[in-house]
Amino acid sequence: MAKIIAGLGTSHIPLLGHIIDKGESRAENWAPIFDGFQFTKRWIKEQKPDVVILVYNDHATAFDMKIIPTFAIGCGEEYRPADEGYGARPVPTVKGAPKLAWHITESLIKQGFDMTIVNEMDVDHGLTVPLSMVFGEVEEWPCQVIPLAVNTVVYPAPTGERCLALGKAIRAAVEQFPEDLNVQVWGTGGMSHQLLGERAGLINREWDLAFMDDLQSHYEALAKISQVEYIRESGTEGSEMVMWLIMRGALNHEVREIHRHYYVPVSNTALGHLIYENTDAAACEGGE
Repeated sequence: MAKIIAGLGTSHIPLLGHIIDKGESRAENWAPIFDGFQFTKRWIKEQKPDVVILVYNDHATAFDMKIIPTFAIGCGEEYRPADEGYGARPVPTVKGAPKLAWHITESLIKQGFDMTIVNEMDVDHGLTVPLSMVFGEVEEWPCQVIPLAVNTVVYPAPTGERCLALGKAIRAAVEQFPEDLNVQVWGTGGMSHQLLGERAGLINREWDLAFMDDLQSHYEALAKISQVEYIRESGTEGSEMVMWLIMRGALNHEVREIHRHYYVPVSNTALGHLIYENTDAAACEGGE
């Protein structure tokens, strides 16, 4: 039986992909950011996930104003890195997990989630940067990936409660899959940032750290935060944090936080990163 063993939350800042691609991640200005992922790189080699369900938001790459799905799941065999205007990143093609993806899709629809099914799309920095931050520079990604794209760009975005419920539904679906698979769920995006307007450059460190504190045990309260409150407190792009709630909902109620990293500023945003293991599968004591 497939099982979700762990969850990971991380920002998906495009600048970090550019720095990796230029070979500058050890430069003095950037090293403190990447140092926060050294534990993660060691941990992921021990975990060896078969499949990562990677929750991200598309940045007008696969979808535009013509089609804006609230929740879209990739059921294809592979996904190529997207050209976001300056050439595709020089990273491997993402290998899909169509058999599990179709199973999850069927289960989610039966549980009341009207998923948009995507069999072909390119994936942008929202998906490839987290893979690079966790796995490093590799010739091929060491696991299969199921992209789960969430609309956090065009109002209205899905509520935190709906995202949390989706995570729980994903867990139920995975646990019904008969093959023995080690599955992880990654929630990406955030943390506080605003790209445009009078408050461009806004970072709310207190808000970010409180969100990370509450995500472990008080996630039901976080799910009640409205999109208006996200925008007011964490900027117009801060609502991306609802995608972390999908990851949290996919895990057990009791989880162990084994790693956390927070750094500002990165580009014009805050960077957040943490790892949870389900308590019945935790392999590490403490953390870094």
